[in-house]
Amino acid sequence: MVGRFRRHGLGVIADVVPNHMAIPVPESLNRQLWSVLREGAESPCAHWFDVDWAAQGGRLLMPILAGPAADCLDDMTVCAAGEEPVLRYFDHVLPVRPGTAGLPLADLLGAQHYRLTDWRDAATELNWRRFFDVTSLIAVRVEDPGVFAATHRVLLRLVAEGLIDGLRVDHPDGLADPRGYLERLAAETGGAWVVTEKILSGDERLPADWACAGTTGYDTLAVAGGLFVDPAGAAPLTEEYERLTGGPDEFAPVAEAAKREEAGGPLTAEVSRLARLFARAGDPGLDALAPADLSTVLTELLAAFAVYRAYVVPGEPAAPAAAAVVAQAAASARQRLPGRLHAGLAAVCDLVLGRGAGGSAQHQLIVLFQQACGPVMAKGVEDTAFYRWTRLIALNEVGGDPDRFGVSPGEFHGFAGYLARHWPATMTTLATHDTKRGEDVRARLAVLAESAQAWRPQVERWHDRAVWLSGGRSPEPHIEYLLWQTLVGAWPIGGDRLAAYLRKAVREAKTLTSWTEPDPGYESLVLGFADRALRDDKLSGWITSFVAELAGDARVNSLGAKLVQLTMPGVPDTYQGCELAAFSLVDPDNRRLVDFARRRRLLATLDDAPPAPGPAGAAAAGLDIDKLLVTSAALRLRRGHPGWFAGDYRPLDAEGPAARHAVSFLRGPSAAGSGGPAVTVATRLPGGLRRRGGWADTVLPLPAGPWRDVLTGATHAGPRPLLSDLTKRLPVALLVPGHPAAGEPGTRPVPHPGMPV
Repeated sequence: MVGRFRRHGLGVIADVVPNHMAIPVPESLNRQLWSVLREGAESPCAHWFDVDWAAQGGRLLMPILAGPAADCLDDMTVCAAGEEPVLRYFDHVLPVRPGTAGLPLADLLGAQHYRLTDWRDAATELNWRRFFDVTSLIAVRVEDPGVFAATHRVLLRLVAEGLIDGLRVDHPDGLADPRGYLERLAAETGGAWVVTEKILSGDERLPADWACAGTTGYDTLAVAGGLFVDPAGAAPLTEEYERLTGGPDEFAPVAEAAKREEAGGPLTAEVSRLARLFARAGDPGLDALAPADLSTVLTELLAAFAVYRAYVVPGEPAAPAAAAVVAQAAASARQRLPGRLHAGLAAVCDLVLGRGAGGSAQHQLIVLFQQACGPVMAKGVEDTAFYRWTRLIALNEVGGDPDRFGVSPGEFHGFAGYLARHWPATMTTLATHDTKRGEDVRARLAVLAESAQAWRPQVERWHDRAVWLSGGRSPEPHIEYLLWQTLVGAWPIGGDRLAAYLRKAVREAKTLTSWTEPDPGYESLVLGFADRALRDDKLSGWITSFVAELAGDARVNSLGAKLVQLTMPGVPDTYQGCELAAFSLVDPDNRRLVDFARRRRLLATLDDAPPAPGPAGAAAAGLDIDKLLVTSAALRLRRGHPGWFAGDYRPLDAEGPAARHAVSFLRGPSAAGSGGPAVTVATRLPGGLRRRGGWADTVLPLPAGPWRDVLTGATHAGPRPLLSDLTKRLPVALLVPGHPAAGEPGTRPVPHPGMPV
């Protein structure tokens, strides 16, 4: 496989999941877990897993049953499998402790190193660390040198043999010591290119002492996408959201409440384990706290965290950034706790920051507290609150903040300059396997921020029509508002795709139904409401017409965001299928098969005869070919001139009455001075630009020309070309110095038959 990739000039990046491994069915497929199930704490593999053996009387909880164990005995059998007996429960296969196979079944269960229980008990009784609240994924203590060596042996061999060129590390916040893990990985791989799936919140920055190239791009997704959201739309859309749903005007309290629910619900077992650790820490400030009070303090502190974790390394003084994170969370939690618990909160914070007596017990609680922060944040925000607060769902994205409405060019340039200086080889992206909706869904929905006045009457009549079709019944207001935005963003969409998405959305919201306690009646109401809307010719016609009105501006947003992401500092990641228009929704919708044959055909057509794109405001019928043109030309220019995109970055500010509608920057070795070589130009907020009458005499000051647009072939003399000329054929431009020269990289797309973009 790698040999074939090499023949096409392609390298290989492997996704690494060091935090957890599967609990498969049958369980015998995980040899290390099997050993622990068979031999308990005395297993030579017991140190692989974070198990609180005392919490279950020296046994590992296995919540795999459909109900209480006594009610499931008829579905269990003990039989021989090879040289030893096993316990079978449907497809589950578990070892039987030596010498216990002849016991009555109920007694046999009590004699094992594991305890079988109802799957629902995982939320409250689990005594081992897992991935978030997923009980089929058991966390691995990769901080142990032996476990690291065993779990990375094949991976490191492939790197050493030159078959793998880089690594993408999944969920670093689940690790006991992310910094230490990355340092070891760098040492073992000789400094291979490594990026981490670190989700940064707000103004949080990646720790400077991490031995990696940067993140997998959720931070760039939020900033680059935010460029195309008009902050002026915040007030009218918030007013409309409050009017239609009765919801709050801010996301933050919704997120905090959801995090509290997760910590006190599905993640109760994790909080209970923390409470036991803190109670055993011997801190005088906690001596007077009852177990329930200590759990309350921990729940409120976890719910108040604004980031995925604070990076405190046991035995080292807490960094100022980590101390600030904990202090901010404590200040918020203090407002919700009664005065009698404030001293306990202060003691917990001191212990979390390593200010206690130290020792192995405090070291363990420092680590486990940080490992609990991520699950509470991810499950509370991404997988709950994002589905409860739906003012503008284009902003409800992994790594994003729905309260942050738009990013100015100045803010973008500051962020891009920071990347160029500190993380020039970080990854950039607009979509991943985990994003909540496709990049072009978000680009289309961003138009609503400029069309709030047109949006309001549309939603009103859609609601009235759908309620009439449904006999006066409708979903929860925030879910209905989510539905209308989803239809606009992903239109046209089939009923099966929409139904699958809505079922997931209402279960993730966890208000009237959930994954663990589904309400078929309510789900039927929601799906029926949506289905009738889709099938009604009048209502679907209204939606079609409205989406058509947005199409031109949505195209501007899509192409602008794509070109910015592909040419800003960092290594661009194009998620599967996103070379063309990407109107997918959350997984599994965004994991459907990609028609690469169609992409090859379009690319060949594009290479043979590049199209004559329409004006910036044209309809979006040609978005596929335009986006493929932007993607292929930008990536080929990067391939032909890798040094241009290696780090240097300089903002270019337009001058004139419509300057705020352009974002532009220069990349290349001479970006800090005069000269080229590559300039990105993108149109932003196209609705406002159109309403003000266009670019007028707005210009883009450039170094001395001439400049050639590799997207259209047009040449511009400079040094102050009009924006109206630069964006005459496309709403974006990618400029390089000089006139076209035969065979010069980047002059026009160069055919590579059979090679996906």
